[in-house]
Amino acid sequence: MIGLFRQLIYDGSTWARPGYRFGEILDGRYEIVAAHGKGVFSTVVRAKDLKARLGDPEEVAIKMIRNNETMYKAGMDELVILKKLVGADPEDKRHCVRFISSFKYRNHLCLVFESLHMNLREVLKKFGRNIGLHLTAVRTYAKQLFIALKHLKNCGVLHCDIKPDNMLVNESKTVLKLCDFGNAMFAGKNEITPYLVSRFYRAPEIILGLSYDHPMDIWSVGCCLFELYAGKVLFPGPTNNDMLRLHMELKGPFPKKMLRKGAFTDQHFDQDLNFLATEEDPVTKKAIRKLIVNIKPKDISSIISGSPGEDAKMLAHFKDLMERIFVLDPEKRMTVSQFSNHWALSVFIYYLELSASELDLVEVAEKIADRGRSISWQFFQWNVFCSIDIYQGFEARFSDLDA
Repeated sequence: MIGLFRQLIYDGSTWARPGYRFGEILDGRYEIVAAHGKGVFSTVVRAKDLKARLGDPEEVAIKMIRNNETMYKAGMDELVILKKLVGADPEDKRHCVRFISSFKYRNHLCLVFESLHMNLREVLKKFGRNIGLHLTAVRTYAKQLFIALKHLKNCGVLHCDIKPDNMLVNESKTVLKLCDFGNAMFAGKNEITPYLVSRFYRAPEIILGLSYDHPMDIWSVGCCLFELYAGKVLFPGPTNNDMLRLHMELKGPFPKKMLRKGAFTDQHFDQDLNFLATEEDPVTKKAIRKLIVNIKPKDISSIISGSPGEDAKMLAHFKDLMERIFVLDPEKRMTVSQFSNHWALSVFIYYLELSASELDLVEVAEKIADRGRSISWQFFQWNVFCSIDIYQGFEARFSDLDA
């Protein structure tokens, strides 16, 4: 009986929390084989699909939502978004975790997904604790993340909680997929709240109380890419006030127009829009506000120094990518269309694959221009970071194309 109790996840009096036993069969087809994770709002288990058809995954992940009215409604909202994303990606190429089906079990809403190996938080702990991952791996993950962001934008979806914990990889660590859409929402006029997104990955427009859109997710991805490369959190602020200070220490003062529009600006700035840092008085231990002016931004090179033997050009492209992502004004932040899946870049790669050795880059540029698209070396310089290695050596021949 004690052994059975240990196997059972049960909250003592009600089935408010998802309860299950290993070996239990859900919905007449999913046999629970292992625990996969547990959060405040749900429990995730790994299960064997007893009715899997040819080509279907034999193992799945099942997210079991807590059984209360608020969580059920949130789960149904997530379900709508999941169906939208999977319906717009029939070939499973957009790097969002594959949603399979849903059902109810003991009044719990259950969401069925493909089962992947581990999240990037676990990858960092296992392979890059305090030192980060190899830049080539970061480049690969960056490309896949931006494909996922492009898909979200095309579907009008904001993820709202991008962090390494919500990125899953396959067993070989070569494929990454964005997961956990429990906080996701459709873009539009959404509620202004200073606590949307996990704090370390929270964009400044959220903290200041501005309207938010897809640039919010871009900022979060930038934080994740830096963390993957450096092995440490870029903005480890314990409060929103500390987060704003760290943002400014990297990028300088906020544009005045942003501060004037912010619903929460007065919580962090005085009437003259000078920053008020909240600190603890060393004697009284009470919170005090300290005026901070003339904050000078850092050079991105001061936080991304590189490692011995690393490709210098690839590192330069990564630094440039970080500069373009970490723009305080969301309206000027880099967009997904600038990063990847750009029409000109696709055509360029197409011609490279046709005849890389005999390729006349000027001719390629003219072909692209003939279709009404302009290109520049600057554009390819920062796209190369997540493109193919054949770009190397083209710089001298391509630089004269800048107009």
